Amino acid sequence: IDMAVIRVPRISNFTDFNPFESIPGVSLRYVQHPSDLKQPDVIFLPGTKNTMDDLKWLRESGMEALILKAAASGTLIFGICGGYQMLGENLSDPHGVEAGGTMRGIGLLPVDTVFAEHKTRTQVCGKFLELDEEFAPLKNVEFTGYEIHMGVTTLHEGASPLTAIRDHATTTQEKQDGAYRSRVYGTYVHGVFDKEGVAEAVIRALGRKKGIDTTDMKGVDFQAFK
Repeated sequence: IDMAVIRVPRISNFTDFNPFESIPGVSLRYVQHPSDLKQPDVIFLPGTKNTMDDLKWLRESGMEALILKAAASGTLIFGICGGYQMLGENLSDPHGVEAGGTMRGIGLLPVDTVFAEHKTRTQVCGKFLELDEEFAPLKNVEFTGYEIHMGVTTLHEGASPLTAIRDHATTTQEKQDGAYRSRVYGTYVHGVFDKEGVAEAVIRALGRKKGIDTTDMKGVDFQAFK
């Protein structure tokens, strides 16, 4: 299983993808140059310290065009936090939190993001909602993680929520998080792959799509490992 993480210049939260590194038969690559992307089974867009500047880099480097081409051919695309925001249609920064103004997103998810003046910081737990296509087995798989981001993302017609989460301070209050549409997925939750069941479900989905046996590809509970 070949996984490519786009190595944007202002990448944050490297540990989001570490759980896959311990699974035999999985190659996790950090890709900085378009010529090195090749044809991975999944492309991850990571969190970033500046979403708009890194989106500009994606555009100017030619990486955005390759991501769009890969998505059109059926490659799974998964964005976390800033990577999720980039996958949307528009980013707006009315308070000058980042670059200010508005910017067109990659356009693979029908969502818009407006950067807020205050940062969301909270630990969360939750589960995946009902998904279609390759990631359908993730339904009801539980995870833990944390949110640390500026911005509120609004879903439009054609986008479905990816997960249901609740923060640790108010465990009874649940909210929807993230979005997906046709093999493109996004979430605000860092550490979403840390639980063994989540990482393995992703590997099983990619294996089925690729037509290979992933029975012996076992993950670990990354939080316990740490």
